[in-house]
Amino acid sequence: MNRWKTFTGALALFAMCSPAFAAVNIFACLPEWAALANELGGDKVSVYQASNALQDPHHIEARPSLVARMRSADLAICTGAELEIGWLPVLLQTAGNQKVQPGQPGFIAAADFVDRLEVPTRLDRADGDVHPGGNPHIQLDPRNVAKVGLVLTQRLEQIDAGNAAYYESRGKDFQGRWAQAIPRWEKDAASLKGLRVVPYHKDSVYLIKWLGLVEVMDIEPKPGIPPSAGHLSELVGRLKGGAADVIVRSAYQDPKAATSLAAMTNLPAVELPYTVGGTPGAKDLFGLFDDSIARLKAVKK
Repeated sequence: MNRWKTFTGALALFAMCSPAFAAVNIFACLPEWAALANELGGDKVSVYQASNALQDPHHIEARPSLVARMRSADLAICTGAELEIGWLPVLLQTAGNQKVQPGQPGFIAAADFVDRLEVPTRLDRADGDVHPGGNPHIQLDPRNVAKVGLVLTQRLEQIDAGNAAYYESRGKDFQGRWAQAIPRWEKDAASLKGLRVVPYHKDSVYLIKWLGLVEVMDIEPKPGIPPSAGHLSELVGRLKGGAADVIVRSAYQDPKAATSLAAMTNLPAVELPYTVGGTPGAKDLFGLFDDSIARLKAVKK
């Protein structure tokens, strides 16, 4: 009998400690929001990350496994601004989980809580894959991450009121560490101001503006349209004479076009993590910005 009591007691302790028994199940569309949810939720949440850093966030397959995870979620956090338009609506509809539908406390579209750049004045498919609500790649300005963090903390407190004090404490701790990191990053990146960059896609806009870089042109002829050989040749002509300093691409993008353009122009090319996990140095949200700045500074030398 004593051994049975010991066994059942240990089983109960395991259940309390296991992530599967966490108070809040969170479905995070993208790595940056999974990382933020873990920072703020600690051991009171179980976070499922629906994609990884080497996947194009525009094009994720709405697999049955994702539907199942969405069905059991208490909270879903995604970017919104139509970044996930090709797959998120399918997940939400198929899962049929009312707690995480848009407009409910259990759904967060991060882009709704920041000032978006590049909001178009006209909508025309001839302009490529233009997002009506503005550029959705908001996570590359750390000030946006702080804003989204405040919203996520509030929602966790609302959904899991019994642990509200815990979330408040973790939120204050994260915001404090983040507020100290931003001026450190800005000081570290001061020498990068004015650096002329040629990104592959319009996914570096927030980083470019925050650091004071200059976007000369994009490798894509239009957003979402892969460059042809003819377009690359045209870019070579436009980049002759020192029009740019560096070619940049995100870790999830095919390196071929950037590598070819770098070879034809003798410009350095740098891979940026784009999100948490994109490079070995971008292990968490702090590492995302540490590594992005370090990689750009390495080219500047």
